[in-house]
Amino acid sequence: MAKIAVVYHSGYGHTQRMAQSVADGAGAELVAVDADGNVTDEGWGTLNAADAIIMGSPTYMGSVSWQFKKFADASSKAWFTQAWKDKVFAGFTNSATMNGDKHSTLHYLFTLAMQHSGIWVGTGLMPANSKAAQRNDVNYVGSFAGAMAQSPSDAGAHEMLPGDLETARLFGARVAEVTARLKG
Repeated sequence: MAKIAVVYHSGYGHTQRMAQSVADGAGAELVAVDADGNVTDEGWGTLNAADAIIMGSPTYMGSVSWQFKKFADASSKAWFTQAWKDKVFAGFTNSATMNGDKHSTLHYLFTLAMQHSGIWVGTGLMPANSKAAQRNDVNYVGSFAGAMAQSPSDAGAHEMLPGDLETARLFGARVAEVTARLKG
């Protein structure tokens, strides 16, 4: 069985809830980036041992949070030795508005994965974009590059929409399937 890690930073709990859904779908272990931008030694060990790393950050000011950026910069130790070369990578994000420049965050995560000589996996989910589409449909936000969720700025993490969380779960399952095929 493939070993999958979900490394994420969450400022207000929304991205953590999304990370849990991704991890549930992937059968993955969670690795939190703390409020100071650090990962425990155990977390680094989990990432180094993983066959796939799924990265998540809220979208703040059009990119990842500074805490996630600090983690990314610290990953340069793995980059220098190409320790994560040929691992499967994927990414997800959440922001308060429907667009919110989330795609910039996914591009940042993609670039980080490419710096590590990784293999990127997108959602593999068709968007809910017909007239009959409802906000709780899977992939309503319509992303192919990675999972996206939208949470109003005045909504708590417990108010995240089931459709966004199901999108995250299905995304995690896809990463697990692709990783198993590549590993096998």
